[in-house]
Amino acid sequence: MKTQGQKLLFLITFFSFILSYSQIKVSGKVTFRNKGVSDVNVTLKNTYDGATTDANGNFTFETSEKGNQILSFTHSKYNDVEKPIVIDNQDVSVNAELKEQINEIDAVVVSAGSIEASDKKRATALLTPIDIYTTAGADGQISSALNYLPGVQKVGETEGLFIRGGTGTESKIFMDGSLINNYFSSSVPGIAGRDRFNTSLFKGNVFSSGGYSALYGQALSGALMLESVDLPDQSSYDFGISPIFLSAGFQKLGEDKNHSYGATLGYSNLNLMQEVLNFNTDFIDAPQGVNADANFRIKTKSGGFFKYYGMYDTNSMGVKTESLEADNQFSLIKLKGKNTYHNLSFKQKFGRYLLNAGTSYSFNRTDLNFSTEYNEIEADKMRLLTDGNYINLKAVLERKINKISALRGGFELNSTDEKLSFEEINKHYKDLISSVFVETDLGFSNQLSAKIGVRAENSSFLGKTNFAPRIALAYRLAKYWTTSFAYGLFYQNPESKYINGPANLDFQKSQHYILQVQRTTDGRSLRFEAFYKKYDQLIKVSNLGFNNNQNQPVQTADNNNGFGYAKGLELFWRDKKTFDNIDYWISYSFLDSKRDFMNYPISLKPNFASEHTLSAVAKRFIPKWKLGVNLSYTYAKGRPYYDFATKDVNGETINYTRNEGRLKDYNALNLSFNYLPNLGKKDAKAFTVFVLSVSNVLGSKNVYGYNFSSDGSRSSAVVPPVNTFIFIGAFISFGVDKTQDAINNNL
Repeated sequence: MKTQGQKLLFLITFFSFILSYSQIKVSGKVTFRNKGVSDVNVTLKNTYDGATTDANGNFTFETSEKGNQILSFTHSKYNDVEKPIVIDNQDVSVNAELKEQINEIDAVVVSAGSIEASDKKRATALLTPIDIYTTAGADGQISSALNYLPGVQKVGETEGLFIRGGTGTESKIFMDGSLINNYFSSSVPGIAGRDRFNTSLFKGNVFSSGGYSALYGQALSGALMLESVDLPDQSSYDFGISPIFLSAGFQKLGEDKNHSYGATLGYSNLNLMQEVLNFNTDFIDAPQGVNADANFRIKTKSGGFFKYYGMYDTNSMGVKTESLEADNQFSLIKLKGKNTYHNLSFKQKFGRYLLNAGTSYSFNRTDLNFSTEYNEIEADKMRLLTDGNYINLKAVLERKINKISALRGGFELNSTDEKLSFEEINKHYKDLISSVFVETDLGFSNQLSAKIGVRAENSSFLGKTNFAPRIALAYRLAKYWTTSFAYGLFYQNPESKYINGPANLDFQKSQHYILQVQRTTDGRSLRFEAFYKKYDQLIKVSNLGFNNNQNQPVQTADNNNGFGYAKGLELFWRDKKTFDNIDYWISYSFLDSKRDFMNYPISLKPNFASEHTLSAVAKRFIPKWKLGVNLSYTYAKGRPYYDFATKDVNGETINYTRNEGRLKDYNALNLSFNYLPNLGKKDAKAFTVFVLSVSNVLGSKNVYGYNFSSDGSRSSAVVPPVNTFIFIGAFISFGVDKTQDAINNNL
């Protein structure tokens, strides 16, 4: 046995010697920008031979392979490198220079002027749908929640997003890429319309307060891009009840889990709350409405996705106010509104290409009836009837260049057909805006990226074409710090309601310059932004007549001689980490703006722009009590107000300011509670959320503006319909846990 063991040991030693003698040493150094890179895997392709670089980038290993080979260098942060080598009977020395890998996680995202609020985990994600539902005072409305972000003005007397010194009509809202005409319900002067669309329809939104993408247009100030939900996780049935509304709906998921369909129906009436609360507005007909919607979603075998959403709603109200004219006691206005909207979108990948196509149609009717009352006798009846048909068609084709670089382009068609009837004025307005656009995302490195685009539009009504370049740059200053700069030209048609006679009009125009610095870490976000906007070719109007019933002039566009500017600084801070179960954010906006447009006699601070706006939102969830507590506060420095009139000077009619002043500062503290009794119950068949919401808890008597009599001698304040509003409701979902919808559709 001993002799056999000695022979075996000899053979092992001999073969080891032969193998070691025949092995060749491969060595070298791996660098990036002339500095050694550690932890790079260096291997001979299709073998087990290799090594890992040391702290200085050096490597060495031995191999018995011969002939032509491939030496591979791999590292998670750099592009793979392969080098051909020939292994003969001599040691081999190979050096490699790496190139930085650009990836979606590490790369800087261009975000100047925009806030993205969606479920996607991106650095600019600030608001989600649940944020909107649980923001006290937002009433479950997307547009109201955005009032608590920097750059958005609190303007309570009319609907719309007033962004950085822009009017409410200078912002546009899109659903799955298609323009939504008449996003807000029909309204009467002094009372803002509400969102027509349920927040739960959308899985997220991208809000741009300036410098937005070339894929969107016809908005001088900003854009809100809404993305609808995809297939639900499972079928469900929902029911909601409160003193002011009833609602019910369902979502049915197909057995193949590749398609779904659903519908909802709701009715609202403010009559009961008018009896309980002390309203400032005398509603002779309480606001009420009916809304219904339907949807289907289909995922194709090839990975495509169809989405359809359709809705129909009606709303009505009647308002009675004291007349400012000496020969009348009261002014009356009655509203009947009707709207339908349909949106169909399709998304499909074709290799490296992605097609997004969609179309939408909407019809909107606003029927306003004005009259006066004296000794309980109604007289001087006038009717303003507006019918509008709107069609949008859009297609975008995108091709990925690498992991974060892409090129996209497409076209968009917007058709408008409106008919208006008022007294002796009968108007038929038609326009087709044809647009083409191209845009590219360029990722130069993990520290630098750019977005460059251009959009061109043609208006059949104006007979004019515009060309709008846009560019944004982003640079990573440090691990958590990024900075962005954006510039762009933006055009918008004059509002059709002011086009009542022949005039040589052109597109209205704005230029945006935006500089942003942002720090984002886990659970915390800090954002500074400075901006400058220059307005040109704003419309100027003159009076066709005067509606004595509501002290409102009937105006018509004359020319595009208006101009203006807006500049400011903004701050946003959000913190989810410092305090357990507490999420809060603070936003501040400083705005300096002046305009000479509409019937302004000179360049003035707009009556919709506040110089200082401060908002704070705090949310606390108490798991032990299954209770959520939400607070919000808004302060805005008093806006200016004006009473413009006309007079003849040397045979020429000119505008002048007859009365002016500044409103009192705006203050509102809001509070809401949501109780979730089924939270944590595994076998619960129904999931319920009870909601109590109190807006303007302290009862601050805010003023939105003033109306003046035709001679300017008398005035009345424009105030909210109610100083403090209380909402209570219950929302029940069967089949799926909707705990996250803590506040749903607060009216």
